[in-house]
Amino acid sequence: MRDRFHALHESGTFLLPNPWDVGSARVLESLGFQALATTSSGLAASLGKRDQQVTRAELVAHVAAVTAAVTVPLNVDAERCFADAPDGIAETIDLLAEAGAAGLSIEDYDPATARIESLESGIERVAAAAEACARHNIVLTARAENHLYGYDDLDDTIERLRAYRAAGADVVYAPGLHTPDDIGRVVTEVACPVNVLATADTPPVAELATLGVRRVSTGGALAWAAYGALRDAARELLDAGTTTFRGRALTSDEIARALD
Repeated sequence: MRDRFHALHESGTFLLPNPWDVGSARVLESLGFQALATTSSGLAASLGKRDQQVTRAELVAHVAAVTAAVTVPLNVDAERCFADAPDGIAETIDLLAEAGAAGLSIEDYDPATARIESLESGIERVAAAAEACARHNIVLTARAENHLYGYDDLDDTIERLRAYRAAGADVVYAPGLHTPDDIGRVVTEVACPVNVLATADTPPVAELATLGVRRVSTGGALAWAAYGALRDAARELLDAGTTTFRGRALTSDEIARALD
């Protein structure tokens, strides 16, 4: 499984949608996606929590459940790997490897301080993660969180991604990039597989492919779209007493393909 995930990063562009539970993972696999990824915000919502409130034990249990239910590689949004020290990072990665992860990401935002970490700290943490991932043949994605938190300095982002790549990351990712120029600069100047978060403002997947993007993920968007559909259906039932939302549901054949 891990060799398959590595191979997907060797050429071309592939989609990496983010299910939030076992059922959504099975549905996505049934549609033909070659790999999946967890979503921290989607998982948190499924547990009745806000993002960055999921525990390590909850994430590990989620990864084990999803990998047991699907036959495609799973990448894990591991946030900060639930640790500050290198030993703690390695321990988290060992647990996720045992749970079946084919890849995982580590990010440089610390919610405890509400700050982006220093470059030096980010490099140290990526290096610790890279060493642990190498023991398990896990694909490591290093994330620069600048653009999610209002620090829109692309030069700094590129400096970080280049440093994280040099520290051992296999893939780099700067969620929040939108324009073709910015995305193209990252692809060209970092010169390694790049993940882009698909949002309403990013170019279509076909255009991202022409820019050289290797991987396109959705983050929590699919989970929130599903919750939005639930809200709309519930409002129809509550306000009108009708159930036209049934017409947009999975068919019995689709359910069988996903869950049998």
